[in-house]
Amino acid sequence: MAFDTAADAPARDTTPDLSRPGCYPHPAKAVKVIETHISRVFLTGDYAYKVKKPVDLGFLDFTTLEARRRSCEDELRLNRRLAPQLYLDVVEIRGTPDAPHVGGEGPLLDYAVRMQQFSQERLASRVLARGELTADLIVGLARLLARFHADAPADAGRRGTPAAVRASVMQNFEQIGAMLTRADDERALTRLRTWTDNEHERVRQLLARRHDEGRVREVHGDLHLGNIVLLDGVLTPFDCIEFNAGLRWNDVMSEVAFLVMDLADRGADALAYLFLDAYLAETGDYEGVGVLRYYMVYRALVRAKVHLMRATQTRDVGERRRLSGEYRKYVRLATSFTRSAKPGMILMHGLTACGKSTMARELLQIFRSIRLRSDIERKRLAGLRAEETSDSPVGGGLYSADRSAATYERLAALAGTILQAGYTVIVDAAFLRRSQRSPFEALAESLGVPWIVLEIDVPEAVLRARVTARAAAGGDPSEATLEVLAAQRLTREPLTARERLHAVAIDGRNALTAADSARIARKLFSRTRHRRAARSSR
Repeated sequence: MAFDTAADAPARDTTPDLSRPGCYPHPAKAVKVIETHISRVFLTGDYAYKVKKPVDLGFLDFTTLEARRRSCEDELRLNRRLAPQLYLDVVEIRGTPDAPHVGGEGPLLDYAVRMQQFSQERLASRVLARGELTADLIVGLARLLARFHADAPADAGRRGTPAAVRASVMQNFEQIGAMLTRADDERALTRLRTWTDNEHERVRQLLARRHDEGRVREVHGDLHLGNIVLLDGVLTPFDCIEFNAGLRWNDVMSEVAFLVMDLADRGADALAYLFLDAYLAETGDYEGVGVLRYYMVYRALVRAKVHLMRATQTRDVGERRRLSGEYRKYVRLATSFTRSAKPGMILMHGLTACGKSTMARELLQIFRSIRLRSDIERKRLAGLRAEETSDSPVGGGLYSADRSAATYERLAALAGTILQAGYTVIVDAAFLRRSQRSPFEALAESLGVPWIVLEIDVPEAVLRARVTARAAAGGDPSEATLEVLAAQRLTREPLTARERLHAVAIDGRNALTAADSARIARKLFSRTRHRRAARSSR
């Protein structure tokens, strides 16, 4: 849990009071005490000591000393996966209830996890609030999380099955419902429960397939911005779920949904979709978007429950009112996720180095959409990572006719998956041939979703300069060379008259402007325009 909000201690809490500097075997100045609903954290300057509260909340039971010891040891082991520099050891608390101290002599009172203390200003929640959470930081976090998920063990039992997921989700509703006293709160929760029941039935088979394919793994379990810290220029997750294996073994998309939800809650939708884009590009788990909305509602309600629990624990009337307000805010957020906008499809169109990928990245943040990138999927099909270099990109290599056909076939299948999940999709590919574009047009028409072609034009001299500079810099998923550019010029086919009804022309020499975005939005979502285009095709 995050170390950035204080609250009064719950009644009859027997957690050892380590708030005096003399409680420690090292120098400590004024000790700051921070509360969560399950722990008390003592900040001493160099070190932070986290002590479990002796509580039973249903999903955890810390009422025995042995249970708290095991939880401390699990916390140390599990958090070292992502933040080994923060988690140091488990220490004993000895002495008497009136005079406890860390280590030394005397009766054993409790245990604590000793951590390297960091400034609370480094929490990602505060970095974002200062406007310093950059695109590079969020993309780096997405790639780190993707690698962490890939290395985490997959469930070989019954965790993360549709029945297990539903049990966790319903338990969350039951725990919230037991704490509510207002009729309007109960009605709002009932509506969300009804939506969740219906959505679970819709995605049940997908949940089962994801479990069987190894998408349920031992992950962090509580990934929001209050549990991520900026250390040495890297966003580092900490404070994972250690006390309940059922809450830690999750579909990886549930973990992704938690952070997407949290970013959206804090008004950072653009960063949320940039994070999602980077994670999906790294993993290829585009099927997971089919359960994303389901998990975002669940995760918003988990945060709602945490605030409601803390409201019931505190004796401070003002703090209770504030926490209750936070609960209702998360309920409203969960409700907003149940209402999806009509999706659409944007096809990027242009020669290599015309700026398609740069514009697509900007558009996915503007339209809250999901991008498919041909350069990455082309390499994925060849068994290569995006940053890996193929032996021969030209001729019989990555850009052969067969490889290109397979790439576009995969892009079309993934686009259908994303559209059917209710998200706008941006397909970042050259689309130089009519045979490459027509399956996407047919897909959009079959699903009844609007589509446009973003036609990006750049002078040849600029393209050649960009291709040369990109090759010299390295690190780009595209391996298109000047030879590939020349071949594209010879084989490209102009847009048909019908396609031009769906086209928006963009000058690729300049950055995308607000006016450009407005034109794209009007073209994509104008009902009048789509009725006219439909008539012209008859």
